[in-house]
Amino acid sequence: MIQTLLVNGNIITLDERRPRASALAISYGRVVALGEDADLRRLAGSGATVVNLDGKTVLPGLCDAHLHWEAQARALKSVNVFEIPNKAEALERVRERAAQSPAGEWITGQGWAQDLWPDRAFPSKADLDTVAPHNPVYLSAKSGHAGWVNSAALAAAGISDSTPDPDGGQIARDDTGAATGILLETALELVDNCIPRPTGDQLADMMRDAQALAHQSGLTMIHDFDDPSCLVALQILRERGELGLRVVKQVNQAWLDAALESGIRRNFGDDWIRIGALKLFADGALGPKTALMFEPYQGEPDNFGMPVVDKEEMVEYVSRASASGLPASVHAIGDKAVHDVLDVFERARQEEAARGEPASSRRHRIEHVQIIHPLDAGRLAELNVIASMQPIHATSDMATADRYWGERNKYAYNPRLQLDQGARIAFGSDAPVEPLDPLLGIHAAVTRQRNGQPAGGWYPDARISLHETLLAFTQGPAYAAEMEDRLGMLREGYLADLIVLDRDIYQVEPDEIPALTVLGAMVDGIWRYREFD
Repeated sequence: MIQTLLVNGNIITLDERRPRASALAISYGRVVALGEDADLRRLAGSGATVVNLDGKTVLPGLCDAHLHWEAQARALKSVNVFEIPNKAEALERVRERAAQSPAGEWITGQGWAQDLWPDRAFPSKADLDTVAPHNPVYLSAKSGHAGWVNSAALAAAGISDSTPDPDGGQIARDDTGAATGILLETALELVDNCIPRPTGDQLADMMRDAQALAHQSGLTMIHDFDDPSCLVALQILRERGELGLRVVKQVNQAWLDAALESGIRRNFGDDWIRIGALKLFADGALGPKTALMFEPYQGEPDNFGMPVVDKEEMVEYVSRASASGLPASVHAIGDKAVHDVLDVFERARQEEAARGEPASSRRHRIEHVQIIHPLDAGRLAELNVIASMQPIHATSDMATADRYWGERNKYAYNPRLQLDQGARIAFGSDAPVEPLDPLLGIHAAVTRQRNGQPAGGWYPDARISLHETLLAFTQGPAYAAEMEDRLGMLREGYLADLIVLDRDIYQVEPDEIPALTVLGAMVDGIWRYREFD
């Protein structure tokens, strides 16, 4: 029995067997038929709901293969300092929030980047002290690898000038040894752990709002990299009957022992919430210059970045996880970090082969792959490791990358290189580090431009086609989730997850892609968002 019939549409299936159709039939959350209007109308009974698309374009639902869902949900309630053009404006927004907040209440925000400011200098605790003297303030940088706090926040965390740097992190200090209010890498946790957390129900409420934004952006599935509190809230949302996104939940390093002791393996769960991979950090990020590099940052001959998890420790974690049925997903931005992770995965593949396990049974990933040494360019493909990349990082970071990495950027933010080598790629946004908007990511991958600049695109040889980009937002994440037999395209028997656009994305000029409008999002055969008759 056909329950829903879409007709008079421009249905782009991403299925090479049938690339396009005008009609699509759905029953019990699955696509049951594709074809021409007249043929499918004859199959539909009188009880079917017929939706006239009036020529609108349908695509398989898009997936964000790397984001921080709890952080995204909470960011909607925090101070917005995303890409603020100068420090003064950021401080004014904090001042406004402090004026509305009781003394002692934490003020949080996310998204500042000192490289966008005229002097490119890190701010200080004194700056925040002037605008929020009675509230602890914690503002995470756009990269997520640096934090800006005031004196009240340092005091709440028990950080003094003599507090030692934590492993894998740094408390920035001035020439006198005093803490400046800038925290790097694992030092962020010293303050972050002091901030009161919302209850599971409160976080679920926040996620409901974030989910609405995701649907309006064209997302029907996400791969999350946040803590177990995110999983708790997702389950609450599902218990309420309000979960309308499919979620792959990664297991962060701190909770690996608990996960393994519980016997959880990859794909534990179902098509709504399922366990993915172990998540580790090999290094830091470009903005705070903590990404681990073979050669130093330009103008800083002694700065090679910093490791977060030691290579030998990574070997132990990945080996244990793999032996227990979990693949690994490792954050690696610098070329030395990517190299080290590839070495770790090479060893893991040898262990898996000795156990008789095919590579497809452990879908290891490198998150970001922002710059790779040319000698390592083909190793992801050789090891069957997924390149989980965020194309919008290229257009967001290009000026900073030019300043710090110079000519090495030929091998930076380069999905073209990985595709040509035969690697699988999966695209995401890293939200809330970047906006939760896959159309922006699609535009970045196709043009390598931001606001039309630079002409021809930044390192234009790294551009990829629109079709390749759409596959990286659909079939790539489906493969990473071991759901390629039911997600990533519109085909008979596949899950009825799709979006509706106002125009044909294949027919518009690349510069018009961000201006496309998502008119509808369907997950499991149910409209989760619909703005057309």
